[in-house]
Amino acid sequence: MRIGVLGTGAVGRALATKMLQLGHEVTMGSRSAASEPLGEWLAEAGEEAKGGTFAEAAAAAELLFNCTAGTASLAALESAGAENLAGKTMVDVANPLDFSGGLPPTLSVCNDTSLAEQIQAAFPETHVVKALNTVNAGVMVDPGRVRGDHVVFVCGEDEGAKAQVRALLEAIGWLPDSILDLGDLSAARGTEMYLPLWLRLYGKLGTADFNIAVAR
Repeated sequence: MRIGVLGTGAVGRALATKMLQLGHEVTMGSRSAASEPLGEWLAEAGEEAKGGTFAEAAAAAELLFNCTAGTASLAALESAGAENLAGKTMVDVANPLDFSGGLPPTLSVCNDTSLAEQIQAAFPETHVVKALNTVNAGVMVDPGRVRGDHVVFVCGEDEGAKAQVRALLEAIGWLPDSILDLGDLSAARGTEMYLPLWLRLYGKLGTADFNIAVAR
């Protein structure tokens, strides 16, 4: 599959590298095709990796990962071009963390909407699926870093898109029973608002290798 990864931070690099390892054709997108982080990833990933602007990565892809900073996601996706996003599944991994007031960050979007819903409203022809935003980059691509049973959430409006994302998650290594479909995209309000608790747990545990288990 041709996959576009928008964003060159730790999350984007981890997912892009994993998708390459799984045999997909990957193009990483950045604001500038000459950006230093993009160049570093291309050098590390090898000759099969591709890079370009947000628009170039989106145009080349059948499926997209939004790994841009949450407060800048809408602007980044606008620069990618609605025509390049239309009809495609987009896995929204971003969280609306606002660091403008210092640490800990607050949420720029919460309660009665979510970043994922805002993206879906701005790009109605794109099939947005929220997933993987409740774990750190290492656990996203290697769930075995956390011992025992633990879960990853998905939500979205399009059942076909969610099935596509579920298949990718299983290919990464998430067990079928660990993938919990929370329903429509409004469930992203809950998964995004988990981030303040995630940050507290990170501070307490001193490691990002942890996750939620649902006892039932």
